[in-house]
Amino acid sequence: MVVAFIIWTIVALMFVGIGLWAWFSKTEVGFFAGVKAPQVKDPIKYNHQVALLWFVYAFIYEVLGIPFLFFKQNSAMFIVTLLGVMALTIGLLVAYTYISVSNQDK
Repeated sequence: MVVAFIIWTIVALMFVGIGLWAWFSKTEVGFFAGVKAPQVKDPIKYNHQVALLWFVYAFIYEVLGIPFLFFKQNSAMFIVTLLGVMALTIGLLVAYTYISVSNQDK
């Protein structure tokens, strides 16, 4: 299952890449595919918050992948990883909604 963990890590690094892109962007970054980024008061602050969100997501995502190193293939314990990623993704969406609403230009 080491190969599965390596693939998991590559995906986590992709999330870090999205965070780096957001951190260094000068204009508002979009979060959802096909949705225009909101107009915000301070684009740099907004981008840094979104980037931090992606960094935290990538870290927790990587931690949730650790069971791949210890359990055998098709182990029932992977339900913890599956449920953890689902909860993490819902948390990501809730946190982004808070960030976008609190930074909107009024």
